[in-house]
Amino acid sequence: MGKILFNGEITDRERLIDIEDRAYQFGDGIYEVIGIYDGKSFLMDEHMERLQRSADEIQIDLEISVDELAAQLEQLIEKNGVVEGIVYLQVSRGVAPRTHEFPVEKVSPTIVAYTRSVPDFTDIQDNGIKVILEKDIRWLRCDIKTVNLLPNTLTKQKAVEKGAFEAILHRDEVVTEASSANIFIVKDGELYTHPANNLILNGITRQQVISFCRELDIKVHEQTYTVDDMFAADEVILTATKVDVLPIVQIEDKMINNGKVGSISKRLVERFRTTTNNL
Repeated sequence: MGKILFNGEITDRERLIDIEDRAYQFGDGIYEVIGIYDGKSFLMDEHMERLQRSADEIQIDLEISVDELAAQLEQLIEKNGVVEGIVYLQVSRGVAPRTHEFPVEKVSPTIVAYTRSVPDFTDIQDNGIKVILEKDIRWLRCDIKTVNLLPNTLTKQKAVEKGAFEAILHRDEVVTEASSANIFIVKDGELYTHPANNLILNGITRQQVISFCRELDIKVHEQTYTVDDMFAADEVILTATKVDVLPIVQIEDKMINNGKVGSISKRLVERFRTTTNNL
Protein backbone atom coordinates (compact mmCIF):
# COMPACT_ATOMS: atom_id res chain seq x y z
CA MET A 1 0.00 0.00 0.00
CA GLY A 2 3.01 2.28 0.17
CA LYS A 3 4.37 4.67 2.76
CA ILE A 4 2.96 7.96 4.03
CA LEU A 5 4.54 11.16 5.26
CA PHE A 6 3.49 11.86 8.86
CA ASN A 7 4.89 14.97 10.55
CA GLY A 8 8.20 14.76 8.75
CA GLU A 9 8.63 10.98 8.95
CA ILE A 10 8.11 8.58 6.06
CA THR A 11 6.43 5.62 7.68
CA ASP A 12 3.88 2.83 7.22
CA ARG A 13 0.28 3.79 6.47
CA GLU A 14 -1.06 2.32 9.70
CA ARG A 15 -1.19 5.59 11.65
CA LEU A 16 -4.10 6.92 13.69
CA ILE A 17 -5.32 10.54 13.55
CA ASP A 18 -6.31 11.84 16.98
CA ILE A 19 -10.07 12.29 17.35
CA GLU A 20 -9.41 15.87 18.52
CA ASP A 21 -7.45 16.79 15.40
CA ARG A 22 -9.08 20.01 14.24
CA ALA A 23 -9.24 18.90 10.59
CA TYR A 24 -11.35 15.95 11.72
CA GLN A 25 -13.72 17.97 13.91
CA PHE A 26 -13.87 21.37 12.18
CA GLY A 27 -12.40 20.95 8.72
CA ASP A 28 -9.71 23.25 10.13
CA GLY A 29 -7.01 22.45 7.61
CA ILE A 30 -5.67 22.90 4.10
CA TYR A 31 -4.43 20.63 1.35
CA GLU A 32 -2.73 20.33 -2.02
CA VAL A 33 -2.74 17.69 -4.77
CA ILE A 34 0.34 17.52 -7.00
CA GLY A 35 0.50 15.57 -10.25
CA ILE A 36 3.17 12.93 -10.89
CA TYR A 37 4.27 12.16 -14.45
CA ASP A 38 6.76 9.41 -15.21
CA GLY A 39 7.89 9.49 -11.60
CA LYS A 40 8.38 13.27 -11.50
CA SER A 41 6.26 15.89 -9.73
CA PHE A 42 4.81 18.71 -11.83
CA LEU A 43 4.63 22.34 -10.69
CA MET A 44 5.67 21.46 -7.13
CA ASP A 45 6.90 25.00 -6.36
CA GLU A 46 3.62 26.53 -7.46
CA HIS A 47 1.63 24.13 -5.29
CA MET A 48 3.83 24.84 -2.29
CA GLU A 49 3.46 28.58 -2.80
CA ARG A 50 -0.33 28.20 -2.78
CA LEU A 51 -0.14 25.99 0.33
CA GLN A 52 1.74 28.74 2.14
CA ARG A 53 -0.87 31.28 1.06
CA SER A 54 -3.69 29.07 2.34
CA ALA A 55 -1.87 28.57 5.65
CA ASP A 56 -1.39 32.32 6.02
CA GLU A 57 -5.05 33.01 5.23
CA ILE A 58 -6.33 30.77 8.04
CA GLN A 59 -3.41 31.49 10.40
CA ILE A 60 -1.74 28.07 10.47
CA ASP A 61 1.96 28.08 11.29
CA LEU A 62 3.46 25.30 9.16
CA GLU A 63 6.56 25.17 11.39
CA ILE A 64 8.51 24.03 8.34
CA SER A 65 9.55 25.82 5.18
CA VAL A 66 7.69 24.89 2.03
CA ASP A 67 11.05 24.02 0.44
CA GLU A 68 11.69 21.44 3.17
CA LEU A 69 8.15 20.13 2.81
CA ALA A 70 8.55 19.82 -0.96
CA ALA A 71 11.77 17.82 -0.45
CA GLN A 72 9.91 15.44 1.87
CA LEU A 73 7.18 14.97 -0.74
CA GLU A 74 9.78 14.20 -3.41
CA GLN A 75 11.27 11.57 -1.10
CA LEU A 76 7.81 10.06 -0.59
CA ILE A 77 7.20 9.87 -4.33
CA GLU A 78 10.54 8.16 -4.84
CA LYS A 79 10.04 5.80 -1.89
CA ASN A 80 6.67 4.64 -3.19
CA GLY A 81 7.87 4.33 -6.78
CA VAL A 82 4.86 6.14 -8.23
CA VAL A 83 5.09 6.50 -12.01
CA GLU A 84 1.76 8.12 -12.89
CA GLY A 85 -0.40 9.54 -10.13
CA ILE A 86 -0.72 12.17 -7.44
CA VAL A 87 0.66 13.09 -4.06
CA TYR A 88 -1.94 14.37 -1.59
CA LEU A 89 -0.77 16.68 1.20
CA GLN A 90 -2.93 17.80 4.14
CA VAL A 91 -2.10 20.17 6.97
CA SER A 92 -4.41 20.61 9.96
CA ARG A 93 -4.11 23.19 12.71
CA GLY A 94 -3.26 20.30 15.02
CA VAL A 95 -4.65 18.41 18.01
CA ALA A 96 -6.34 20.33 20.84
CA PRO A 97 -9.38 20.10 23.14
CA ARG A 98 -12.49 20.89 21.11
CA THR A 99 -13.36 24.58 21.06
CA HIS A 100 -14.54 26.59 18.07
CA GLU A 101 -11.91 29.26 18.67
CA PHE A 102 -8.24 28.56 18.02
CA PRO A 103 -6.39 26.67 20.79
CA VAL A 104 -5.08 28.93 23.54
CA GLU A 105 -1.99 26.80 24.02
CA LYS A 106 0.49 26.47 21.18
CA VAL A 107 -0.12 23.31 19.11
CA SER A 108 1.86 21.94 16.19
CA PRO A 109 0.15 21.25 12.87
CA THR A 110 -0.54 17.71 11.73
CA ILE A 111 1.09 17.18 8.33
CA VAL A 112 0.15 14.07 6.37
CA ALA A 113 0.83 13.07 2.76
CA TYR A 114 0.36 9.97 0.65
CA THR A 115 0.74 8.98 -2.99
CA ARG A 116 -1.71 7.25 -5.29
CA SER A 117 -1.51 5.93 -8.82
CA VAL A 118 -4.24 7.23 -11.13
CA PRO A 119 -5.50 5.97 -14.50
CA ASP A 120 -4.55 7.48 -17.81
CA PHE A 121 -6.89 10.25 -19.05
CA THR A 122 -5.85 10.18 -22.70
CA ASP A 123 -9.18 8.82 -23.94
CA ILE A 124 -11.38 11.49 -22.37
CA GLN A 125 -8.87 14.20 -23.28
CA ASP A 126 -9.19 13.13 -26.92
CA ASN A 127 -12.96 12.60 -26.95
CA GLY A 128 -14.33 15.06 -24.39
CA ILE A 129 -16.58 14.73 -21.36
CA LYS A 130 -20.16 15.34 -20.26
CA VAL A 131 -20.91 17.62 -17.29
CA ILE A 132 -23.97 18.88 -15.46
CA LEU A 133 -24.92 22.32 -14.15
CA GLU A 134 -25.49 23.07 -10.45
CA LYS A 135 -25.88 26.09 -8.18
CA ASP A 136 -22.71 27.09 -6.35
CA ILE A 137 -23.61 26.57 -2.68
CA ARG A 138 -20.09 26.92 -1.26
CA TRP A 139 -18.80 29.53 1.18
CA LEU A 140 -17.31 32.86 0.04
CA ARG A 141 -13.61 32.03 0.47
CA CYS A 142 -13.16 29.48 -2.28
CA ASP A 143 -9.70 30.94 -2.92
CA ILE A 144 -8.41 29.13 0.20
CA LYS A 145 -7.76 25.44 -0.47
CA THR A 146 -9.30 24.09 2.72
CA VAL A 147 -10.56 20.60 3.51
CA ASN A 148 -14.12 21.96 3.87
CA LEU A 149 -15.39 20.16 0.78
CA LEU A 150 -18.90 18.92 1.61
CA PRO A 151 -20.65 21.19 -0.95
CA ASN A 152 -18.13 20.05 -3.55
CA THR A 153 -18.74 16.37 -2.81
CA LEU A 154 -22.52 16.79 -2.94
CA THR A 155 -22.40 18.38 -6.39
CA LYS A 156 -19.81 15.86 -7.64
CA GLN A 157 -22.07 13.03 -6.50
CA LYS A 158 -24.97 14.50 -8.49
CA ALA A 159 -22.74 14.48 -11.56
CA VAL A 160 -21.77 10.85 -11.01
CA GLU A 161 -25.41 9.83 -10.53
CA LYS A 162 -26.24 11.44 -13.89
CA GLY A 163 -23.38 9.72 -15.68
CA ALA A 164 -21.34 12.92 -15.95
CA PHE A 165 -17.69 13.63 -15.19
CA GLU A 166 -18.19 16.93 -13.36
CA ALA A 167 -20.62 19.59 -12.18
CA ILE A 168 -20.14 23.18 -13.37
CA LEU A 169 -21.18 25.67 -10.70
CA HIS A 170 -22.86 29.06 -11.00
CA ARG A 171 -23.89 31.88 -8.67
CA ASP A 172 -26.97 33.74 -9.95
CA GLU A 173 -26.25 32.46 -13.46
CA VAL A 174 -22.57 33.54 -13.38
CA VAL A 175 -20.30 30.54 -13.95
CA THR A 176 -17.63 30.21 -11.26
CA GLU A 177 -15.84 26.86 -11.62
CA ALA A 178 -16.55 23.14 -11.21
CA SER A 179 -16.72 21.04 -8.06
CA SER A 180 -13.00 20.19 -8.32
CA ALA A 181 -11.77 22.04 -11.39
CA ASN A 182 -11.63 25.36 -13.21
CA ILE A 183 -13.63 26.18 -16.32
CA PHE A 184 -12.76 28.09 -19.50
CA ILE A 185 -14.96 28.90 -22.46
CA VAL A 186 -13.78 29.66 -25.98
CA LYS A 187 -15.46 32.24 -28.20
CA ASP A 188 -14.08 33.34 -31.56
CA GLY A 189 -10.66 31.86 -30.77
CA GLU A 190 -10.28 33.58 -27.37
CA LEU A 191 -10.55 32.10 -23.87
CA TYR A 192 -12.64 33.41 -20.99
CA THR A 193 -12.39 32.31 -17.36
CA HIS A 194 -13.70 33.63 -14.05
CA PRO A 195 -11.31 36.08 -12.34
CA ALA A 196 -9.12 34.63 -9.61
CA ASN A 197 -10.97 36.23 -6.71
CA ASN A 198 -12.59 34.81 -3.56
CA LEU A 199 -15.25 32.92 -5.54
CA ILE A 200 -12.89 30.39 -7.16
CA LEU A 201 -9.73 28.51 -6.39
CA ASN A 202 -6.91 29.82 -8.56
CA GLY A 203 -5.97 26.43 -9.92
CA ILE A 204 -2.34 25.65 -10.62
CA THR A 205 -3.38 23.99 -13.87
CA ARG A 206 -5.56 27.04 -14.62
CA GLN A 207 -2.49 29.25 -14.24
CA GLN A 208 -0.46 26.92 -16.45
CA VAL A 209 -3.11 27.02 -19.18
CA ILE A 210 -3.06 30.82 -19.14
CA SER A 211 0.74 30.69 -19.43
CA PHE A 212 0.54 28.25 -22.34
CA CYS A 213 -1.99 30.52 -24.06
CA ARG A 214 0.49 33.39 -23.94
CA GLU A 215 3.08 31.16 -25.63
CA LEU A 216 0.55 30.04 -28.25
CA ASP A 217 -0.68 33.60 -28.87
CA ILE A 218 -4.19 32.78 -27.65
CA LYS A 219 -5.85 35.68 -25.88
CA VAL A 220 -7.28 35.01 -22.39
CA HIS A 221 -9.86 37.22 -20.66
CA GLU A 222 -10.16 36.81 -16.89
CA GLN A 223 -13.72 38.06 -16.58
CA THR A 224 -17.12 36.73 -15.59
CA TYR A 225 -19.51 35.11 -18.03
CA THR A 226 -22.99 33.65 -17.69
CA VAL A 227 -24.50 30.23 -18.14
CA ASP A 228 -26.03 31.47 -21.41
CA ASP A 229 -22.58 32.63 -22.56
CA MET A 230 -21.25 29.17 -21.82
CA PHE A 231 -24.01 27.44 -23.78
CA ALA A 232 -23.28 29.77 -26.72
CA ALA A 233 -19.52 29.14 -26.57
CA ASP A 234 -17.56 27.48 -29.34
CA GLU A 235 -15.71 25.28 -26.82
CA VAL A 236 -15.78 24.65 -23.08
CA ILE A 237 -12.70 23.39 -21.25
CA LEU A 238 -12.10 21.94 -17.79
CA THR A 239 -8.68 22.13 -16.13
CA ALA A 240 -7.43 20.38 -13.00
CA THR A 241 -4.37 18.68 -11.54
CA LYS A 242 -3.36 15.50 -13.36
CA VAL A 243 -6.36 15.47 -15.72
CA ASP A 244 -4.76 18.63 -17.19
CA VAL A 245 -7.08 19.82 -19.96
CA LEU A 246 -10.43 18.11 -20.59
CA PRO A 247 -12.66 19.30 -23.43
CA ILE A 248 -16.34 19.45 -22.48
CA VAL A 249 -18.57 18.32 -25.34
CA GLN A 250 -21.90 18.10 -23.48
CA ILE A 251 -23.48 20.16 -20.67
CA GLU A 252 -26.71 18.60 -19.43
CA ASP A 253 -28.55 17.88 -22.73
CA LYS A 254 -26.77 20.63 -24.68
CA MET A 255 -24.03 19.59 -27.10
CA ILE A 256 -21.00 21.88 -27.36
CA ASN A 257 -19.38 22.20 -30.81
CA ASN A 258 -21.74 19.48 -32.04
CA GLY A 259 -20.26 17.10 -29.50
CA LYS A 260 -16.76 17.31 -30.95
CA VAL A 261 -13.47 18.44 -29.39
CA GLY A 262 -12.55 21.91 -30.66
CA SER A 263 -9.29 23.14 -32.12
CA ILE A 264 -8.23 25.28 -29.12
CA SER A 265 -8.86 22.36 -26.78
CA LYS A 266 -6.72 20.10 -28.96
CA ARG A 267 -3.86 22.61 -28.97
CA LEU A 268 -3.89 22.92 -25.19
CA VAL A 269 -4.10 19.16 -24.65
CA GLU A 270 -1.11 18.68 -26.94
CA ARG A 271 0.83 21.47 -25.24
CA PHE A 272 0.31 19.85 -21.86
CA ARG A 273 1.35 16.44 -23.13
CA THR A 274 4.52 17.84 -24.64
CA THR A 275 5.40 19.53 -21.35
CA THR A 276 4.68 16.61 -19.04
CA ASN A 277 6.39 14.12 -21.38
CA ASN A 278 9.59 16.13 -21.11
CA LEU A 279 9.89 16.78 -17.37
